[in-house]
Amino acid sequence: MKSLPQIYPSAVHMLATAATQAPQREALVCQGERLNYAEYQRCVAWFAQELIGLGASGQRVGIVLGNSIDVCIALFAVHAARAQATPANPEYTERELRMIFEDADLHVVIYAQAQRGMVEAIADELKIPHRICIGDESRRLTEWCTAADRELPPLPNADELATLQFTGGTTGRSKGVNLTHGAVAINISQREALLPARKDCERLLCVMPLFHVYAVAMCLHNMVYARGTLVIVPRYSPQRVFNLLAQEQITIFAGAPTLFAGLLAAEGFDKVDFSKLSLSYSGSSALPEALLRRWEEATGAPVMEGYGQSEAGPVVTFNPLHGTRKAGSVGVPVPDTTVEIVDLEQGVHVLAAGKSGEIRLRGPQLMRDYRNLPQETAITLRDGWLYTGDIGEFDTDGYLYIRDRKKEMAKVSGFNVFPREIEDVLYLHPAVQEAAVIAVPDAYRGEVVQAFVTLRPQHSATEPQLAEHCAANLTKYKLPDRISVVPELPKTGVGKIDKNRLRTESVSSVSK
Repeated sequence: MKSLPQIYPSAVHMLATAATQAPQREALVCQGERLNYAEYQRCVAWFAQELIGLGASGQRVGIVLGNSIDVCIALFAVHAARAQATPANPEYTERELRMIFEDADLHVVIYAQAQRGMVEAIADELKIPHRICIGDESRRLTEWCTAADRELPPLPNADELATLQFTGGTTGRSKGVNLTHGAVAINISQREALLPARKDCERLLCVMPLFHVYAVAMCLHNMVYARGTLVIVPRYSPQRVFNLLAQEQITIFAGAPTLFAGLLAAEGFDKVDFSKLSLSYSGSSALPEALLRRWEEATGAPVMEGYGQSEAGPVVTFNPLHGTRKAGSVGVPVPDTTVEIVDLEQGVHVLAAGKSGEIRLRGPQLMRDYRNLPQETAITLRDGWLYTGDIGEFDTDGYLYIRDRKKEMAKVSGFNVFPREIEDVLYLHPAVQEAAVIAVPDAYRGEVVQAFVTLRPQHSATEPQLAEHCAANLTKYKLPDRISVVPELPKTGVGKIDKNRLRTESVSSVSK
């Protein structure tokens, strides 16, 4: 078992240490704007004092900002003010934002200028006392860069609530996950034990949205811990990513399966300079092994895949940087964390290596509870274990493999069928760019699975050809009842394939 590197009481303590030890080191870069660590902390300290003046301490503060330097300052400042940060996707509809705002009972909402009309209407309706609009035509949180130095307020304790992270809601109502400062901070050190970033030299390109736990853990907090530079992509485009990789001498790229697939298929990928890239991270959703190998062969840099969820701080496992890395696996548990595979029916019988079941875990990084949802909390947290709802298995070396979501498993003629396995087979076909498999009701077999694929540029494959490919690699009961080649697959706000939409839309409407 690896020992933990330095553990901070909170992420704000981590920023304070970076600003003390490396005040002039470049911390944040976005669209030509650059802040060093001294400026970063100064902006956080001034904004934290403003929030304290609004009575935010001990309350929830909503943050509806896209990728920017402002969202980084806001997240740290809310924590420094001893308030609970409640990030939300700025692309959410009015209905989705209202649900989060109402559940969180916000005291302050910080939002981007582009969302002014919608956010203000919801804030008026819910009587949110304080609103702060951020944008070039209003104000920026970088306004204190050249102000006089200001000390951070008294920093939070480890047992205070730090973040109210709402889950993506892909399997139902979005739930608010209560995480303490201690849980967040120790998880940073747990991840660092398996996947350490080099101190004072890393330059990480962040394309993933900073309202999401993956980007916060693997990009925002990661770089502050390492006193590295976070280069932020405000709005994704392949060409912007390609340019920044070279211009900013990026050493780490944090991605997700849909992002890797999109970049590999984009025009100009073969001309990108990857010479400084030392490794890539993959998270947010499962990475097909075929896609991992294509990315590694093209860039020359290894992909370190891990696993986690909002309820677990979020990092649970990772392939170790210094040790055995297994393609297709999400690695080994982080230190001080016990992960087990248990039976799907009762969740109490621990299964042997090679057997698939539900993943459960316990450790110091777990959520306190779901806000306002005691019944859901009791189902998820049982006898000190967090039941993840994910299906996985260990190999004999203790490496974890994710097989699927428990709720996405299909029961075909009495057999358990994991859509993830079928997707992995589809990715083996040279023409397939992305694949998604869902379970749908069937009067005769109970359920069947349907597959949707998009094709790589300059590649072709018919649905019968794809069916033949599946038949050569899967037993009969696992074969898709139907395979549809579609122009694109619907995505959630964090870039995951949106299987809910695939379930509710007819094949004909998806194909148009």
